[in-house]
Amino acid sequence: MEAINLHFTGDFHAITAAHNLLSAMIDNHIYWGNELGIDSRRVSWRRAIDMNDRSLREITSSLGGVSNGYPRTDGFDITVASEVMAVFCLATDLADLEARLARMIVAETRDRKPVTCGDIGAAPAMTVLLKDAFDPNLVQTLEGNPAFVHGGPFANIAHGCNSVSATTAALALADVVVTEAGFGADLGAEKFFDIKCRKAGLVPDVAVIVATIRALKMHGGVGKADLSKENVVALETGFANLERHIENTRKFGVPVVVCVNKFVTDTDAEVEAVIRLTREKCGADAILCTHWGEGSKGTEALAYKVAELLDAPREAEFTHLYPSEMGLFQKVETIAKTLYRASAVTADASVKKRLAEFEAAGYGHVPVCIAKTQSSFSADANAKNAPEGHVLPIREVHLAAGAEFVVAVCGDIMRMPGLPKVPSALHIKLDANGMIEGLS
Repeated sequence: MEAINLHFTGDFHAITAAHNLLSAMIDNHIYWGNELGIDSRRVSWRRAIDMNDRSLREITSSLGGVSNGYPRTDGFDITVASEVMAVFCLATDLADLEARLARMIVAETRDRKPVTCGDIGAAPAMTVLLKDAFDPNLVQTLEGNPAFVHGGPFANIAHGCNSVSATTAALALADVVVTEAGFGADLGAEKFFDIKCRKAGLVPDVAVIVATIRALKMHGGVGKADLSKENVVALETGFANLERHIENTRKFGVPVVVCVNKFVTDTDAEVEAVIRLTREKCGADAILCTHWGEGSKGTEALAYKVAELLDAPREAEFTHLYPSEMGLFQKVETIAKTLYRASAVTADASVKKRLAEFEAAGYGHVPVCIAKTQSSFSADANAKNAPEGHVLPIREVHLAAGAEFVVAVCGDIMRMPGLPKVPSALHIKLDANGMIEGLS
């Protein structure tokens, strides 16, 4: 785990380098005469870095005189939010990768005509930087089982799925392929179903929803300091959160089983309550899993249940939440009202105008990718459990023409996070034997 998280695959480095090559070439083009007529006030392509750093959200670049270029407002997004990451994960081969990179919109002229990466001429060199990284990384579990680790757009600020190339390679090599769509059925699963599966023609057979008793107690009103104490009443209250995730997943026509990821502090009464409530309220099975301590032995019952669902006749066909021909704002409304249980979606006139411009430019058919907190069904991270009737505010929208989706940024979600008061870096170190400690 430590090696994979610390540079082992090199994918993030390659994506960051390719992203910033394009940034440099945009400024270089403006410096050497600006043949394309780019309005430097309308350069939408920000820089990228794989580090949470709030001080880089908004910057002024090219200071220091004529030889350093034309000063302008700029900023950084975290690498996982880069459109290069999205393109990397959705492309089917190197030719498709280069074509998608070329279509990315990076700026506008003074008369609001789009300027693309292809216009700048950066796509071929970016593809060269990404060539080796584009091959899926085959690693293995502690027990020797094969796994692909490839790409990583976060589901709260991007589309949240690993690469299409890794998934299709795995499907060609195995009878059963397990892939992750993180941050809950409202974010990761929705984007997996509506973006990745739509683009790649994938039809998932079963969804495994991973739940923890600690999280359910938190949604039931228990503070972090008390999550280790038994509290069946709070768990029963917080179960509404899991119930909604199960309901949301089934809206796509996919059968569901729940994996209860056991913590050492979970009690028998709490485990029994989750299993009982899942069966009584949702008509689904919740399987206690102890893989953290026992490896695959701890998920054997879950594996048999998944196999059972795979062999059973489908009760419903897989479907997307909305058709491609639906308007962009209506797609956001559909997700918000159907999965988040919002009463309405609000957006300034400028946001709605921008969406209309995307549709007029021929992008009305693309899916939407909502950037929203993973801590709540609403845009308010403090609204726990299963809130209803809230309003989803769309702050801004971006067209990812290469990835072929529109990003809708909600509330105060940031595409460049900041470090917490006590960053993890304070706990990461090498021990006397050169082994890494503190990386979780």
